[in-house]
Amino acid sequence: MSRKTWRHAPIVKGVPHLLHGGDYNPDQWIPWKDAVWKEDMRLARLAGVNTLSVGIFAWAALEPEEGRYEFGWLDEVMDLMAENDITAVLATPTGARPGWMSHRYPEVLRVNGDRTRNRHGGRHNHCLTSPVYREKTTAINTALAERYRTHPALGVWHLSNEYGGECHCDLCQERFRAFLQDKYGSLDALNQAWWSAFWAKTYSDWSHIESPSPNGRGEQDIHGLHLDWMRFTTEQFVDFYRHEAAPLEAITPEVPRTTNLMGTYPGIDYYRLAQVLDVVSWDSYPQWSGTGSDVRTGAEASFHHDLTRSLKGKPFMLMESSPSATNWRPVAKLHRPGVHMLQSTQAVAHGADTVQYFQFRKGRGGSEKFHGAIVDHEGSENTRVFRDVAAVGERLAGLDAVVGTATPADVALVYDWHTRWALDDMKGLLQGQTAYARTVIDHYQAFWEQGVPVDVLDGSLIAEPGGLDEYKVLVAPMAYMLRPGVAEAVNAFVERGGTFVATYASGYVDENDRTFLGGFPGPLRATLGVWAEEIDALYPDDRNAISWDGREYEAFELCELIHAEGAEVLGTYGEDFYAGRPAVTVNRRGDGKAYFIAARTGADFLDDFYRKVVAETGVERALDADLPAGVTAQVRSDGVRDHVFVLNFNPTAAAVDLDGEALELGPHGTAILERPRKGGNES
Repeated sequence: MSRKTWRHAPIVKGVPHLLHGGDYNPDQWIPWKDAVWKEDMRLARLAGVNTLSVGIFAWAALEPEEGRYEFGWLDEVMDLMAENDITAVLATPTGARPGWMSHRYPEVLRVNGDRTRNRHGGRHNHCLTSPVYREKTTAINTALAERYRTHPALGVWHLSNEYGGECHCDLCQERFRAFLQDKYGSLDALNQAWWSAFWAKTYSDWSHIESPSPNGRGEQDIHGLHLDWMRFTTEQFVDFYRHEAAPLEAITPEVPRTTNLMGTYPGIDYYRLAQVLDVVSWDSYPQWSGTGSDVRTGAEASFHHDLTRSLKGKPFMLMESSPSATNWRPVAKLHRPGVHMLQSTQAVAHGADTVQYFQFRKGRGGSEKFHGAIVDHEGSENTRVFRDVAAVGERLAGLDAVVGTATPADVALVYDWHTRWALDDMKGLLQGQTAYARTVIDHYQAFWEQGVPVDVLDGSLIAEPGGLDEYKVLVAPMAYMLRPGVAEAVNAFVERGGTFVATYASGYVDENDRTFLGGFPGPLRATLGVWAEEIDALYPDDRNAISWDGREYEAFELCELIHAEGAEVLGTYGEDFYAGRPAVTVNRRGDGKAYFIAARTGADFLDDFYRKVVAETGVERALDADLPAGVTAQVRSDGVRDHVFVLNFNPTAAAVDLDGEALELGPHGTAILERPRKGGNES
């Protein structure tokens, strides 16, 4: 996470350029290859494409019969890419196995939570524990690595595709029990951690433990069990990734490995999975309106980019995005003029060293035949979308100076998968609608609209020694679960001069989802200087008010009733039986401050509140200018030179006043400015 590394090496050794391209499926065109493949290379050059991802779902084409490999077609494609200076992101095909495997070895098929086994079909429909599936995975991955180890096109290994889902088969149940035995050591310790005396669920034998199932309501209501099942599922993917990567690492140790993530997908703790990736990649599909303001969509997409970058604290790969319509959305809206350039530039601004798409050429059949692509069914460069992609390719080709550069941030925002799992399970508050992810993005957006760069951390990163040393501000919305070391790290951060912001529903449970005793917010009570006695969940039409800094703001959904215990009261509730009680506080502790916001509010309060925080802490803004509504800015730097990206998420033109000169931005317009870095050592 350190900013001391101002520039990282390019993702692909010897390729000091931003990568531009996308998923390529030549295996779908083998019967027509003479008419299609060479034409694809011509079109790729015209579009400024210098990378293509190949083989992602090609297992049936690579191994049509068990043990019989057909690499000739892939040899030809890889050679064509090398001849055209196109880097291959070569995939292992394990996201969708061939039919012969499912029918010959039914154990590879997943079992659902209701204990029914799936039939062959779809993708990611495999058991991660299955010895057969692991054996076949090792075999195909080894064969690929050995065949292409020295191929000049090989640049990155793309393992599987969008890991996700669960398997509840007997093999996975046994593995789950082993995971628990290793973690707890004894049933007594497990029963205490899970509070299993509730509803007589005390376990007397390891064999009685099963994964959560809709057929066993008691199992679902033991929150510690479900929490550990989610952690186990994450470890399953970590272990399977390591298994997949082993032959690739042994045979091609210099080739980086990744798997593509999905933003805030709830099924896997991505901070944990990222630990075993060489480079992080993700698939971004914002739902742009194109005709109205896209401020919220832009903030959400930027948050996911910053989250992805923060997983390893270095540039990431935008593995998939759509250059036009996204077919799986309920409304497959076309990108309006300028939107494709905007979303691509936005990704680079927030730390992407690649802009890649699904897909390069539209297929003729299947559920994704109408998904956006560089090359349409019409088959030529004479389309609007192709011209949009080519314009992005031209811009990226001029940004070699950005490759590997850092995205410095003085603000850290907490997004924690374990907290989300616990809040999703919680019986109380808003019954499954506590909106953790939405709330975190609400707070993020208040910084984003000011052009303040933000890193996104979780409890594991905060608790690391020195994990907060480089930040001036730490924001932890709804820090419901506090894992070991987090509260201590936060308190030390405040005492040495940092500014901490927490909200309602913080400090309720420990890492096992057991409530803290002695009053909420648990181990943060002294740091924040408040005691949260109760929390009021409001009906959808209910509203309260907060009076703060001479204004009144709306409060809704959740209002916590707190007592100031050393904290200064800055704002109070305006209505109901808790009118006049504290709603906004600050506690001065050591050299720093700890703020507490007791209620859920609208964007107006968060905007005003965080503008004051930014002003008083002096955090870095990408531009020292007042940004019009819907315009934001982000910076990348090598420590000497800054590249400032200015982005307009409005369908109308906007202008930014830069020391008396107007920077004009068209509808969905973008600009990239260069400047010496303050304090840099430019010669």
